[in-house]
Amino acid sequence: MNRREFLKSGTMLGTLLALTGLSCNAQKAMVSKSDKLPFEKIIKTNAEWKKILTPEQYRITREAGTERPYTNSMTDLKDKGTFACVCCDLPLFSSKNKYHSGTGWASFYAPINKTNVLEKVDNSLSETRTEVLCNRCDAHLGHVFDDGPKPTGLRYCMNGTALKFVKA
Repeated sequence: MNRREFLKSGTMLGTLLALTGLSCNAQKAMVSKSDKLPFEKIIKTNAEWKKILTPEQYRITREAGTERPYTNSMTDLKDKGTFACVCCDLPLFSSKNKYHSGTGWASFYAPINKTNVLEKVDNSLSETRTEVLCNRCDAHLGHVFDDGPKPTGLRYCMNGTALKFVKA
């Protein structure tokens, strides 16, 4: 079974929790006990996210938006450091794994830790893609493709708006 078939067969825990109708605190308790993650999940209401994010950050991270290519400074950033989730500060990508893909978005061949990102099937366009989310707060980050460089062969194509850069 390849990665795409595996993702199609799974169901996101967050979707199941949303369908339960439980309060955010009850959901948070269930997630932190059922997932063996090295961090606690962050669950906020849309109103709470709107208070802490800019309108563009909210559109990208909470509504699965996409920024126009070549419009974010993260694409060409060459400084050494860490790219973290703009919503919850979870470290996601290292500048060591960043490369110029020519696509117009910040591209990485691997996350800092595979546990920090969540991948799920995205059928929102005519093709099936793999969406990448922050595993702590479920922020939409971008998509991953199988056309990247060695050693992974992957291209994590990320919206710069979903990231914050922490200089080394």
